Amino acid sequence: MLSLTSQYALRAMIYLTQHEEDWPIPGRRIAAEAGIPAKYLSKILGDLVRSGVLDSSPGKSGGFRLRRAAKQTTLHEVLRPFEQFARGRCPFGNQECSDEKPCIAHDRWKKVIEAQAKFLADTSVLDVAVPSATKRRRRKKS
Repeated sequence: MLSLTSQYALRAMIYLTQHEEDWPIPGRRIAAEAGIPAKYLSKILGDLVRSGVLDSSPGKSGGFRLRRAAKQTTLHEVLRPFEQFARGRCPFGNQECSDEKPCIAHDRWKKVIEAQAKFLADTSVLDVAVPSATKRRRRKKS
């Protein structure tokens, strides 16, 4: 359900989160170690900087770092520059599809979109980058 660009953005964010002690990390290192084409990643990282998710520093010792802590950065924020989260389009090609004029699959598809939106808003980069982060967070709520 996510574009390749979004998948690469998530992989880069996970890599940065898992290597926080090395910040700033050059884009070419992220690309090589996360298995992402370097030119493609360069554009993605630039978009993440412009959207306020990453900071960058130029020069030989420059690179990228998360602007805020990974536990405070949601997947929705990471994906917002690359995905269209508006409900305006019917994925089944119907010209009109809304709550007022639903297509045959509207009610079922709407539940999928709502579940995805909730997951992206409630899940941090840390939750998907560090396996024990989600478990620790759940224990604290109990």
